[in-house]
Amino acid sequence: MSFEGKVALVTGAASGIGRAVAQAFVRERARVIAADVDICDIEGAVPARCDVTKPAQVEAVVARTIDEFGRIDCAVNNAGIEGARAPVAEYDDAEWMRVMNVNLNGVFFCMKHELRAMTRQGGGAIVNVSSIFGLRGAADASAYAAAKHGVIGLTRAAALEVASQGIRVNAVCPGYTATPMVMDRGIQARHDPAAMARMVAREPMERLGSPREIAEAILWLCSDAASFVTGEALAVDGGFLAR
Repeated sequence: MSFEGKVALVTGAASGIGRAVAQAFVRERARVIAADVDICDIEGAVPARCDVTKPAQVEAVVARTIDEFGRIDCAVNNAGIEGARAPVAEYDDAEWMRVMNVNLNGVFFCMKHELRAMTRQGGGAIVNVSSIFGLRGAADASAYAAAKHGVIGLTRAAALEVASQGIRVNAVCPGYTATPMVMDRGIQARHDPAAMARMVAREPMERLGSPREIAEAILWLCSDAASFVTGEALAVDGGFLAR
């Protein structure tokens, strides 16, 4: 997978999967814009502040990428949050909107401007980060699951719209992955060692995935090796959904 001379825009790049993706693109000699609400300190990448829930900020970071590098060959829309856990009947309205704004609306805003740029230049590849819970239900995580299901629907709609224009749009659906969001909020914050055991027990491989493993799948989807793949929701989940 050679990305030498290619330009990649990655959102949610300050930590977790997004950081691993940006680092992998740098390793493969791409020119990388690493966008996040927090400043990214990734060697070899250009940091950019961007709140994906703000359409003007998204438009600005896409324009900056084109101003600096002339094009966008690969875009990875990864920015996301977990959100509160509660049954649907008890889910807070404001929290619902917060999760949907980051996890679904943010992907839409990014794709809107990325697709415009890629249409003008005559090609490109987009990968949106969904989740295994974009492919199945998740009790007490209705906002997260609904948003991640929406990301897959948005991915497939866009893939059909631009398939004849040399633009591919896919999604990756990570299983339980050892990101700060999972480790800090899901386990350490509860000070519950048994939580890790329960999480690992859900994975047939009996371990969590690493951000690097998800990043490698994303780079493959962005590469010429996946040139006939579009509209796909690729599970990278250690066999979780095979059960």
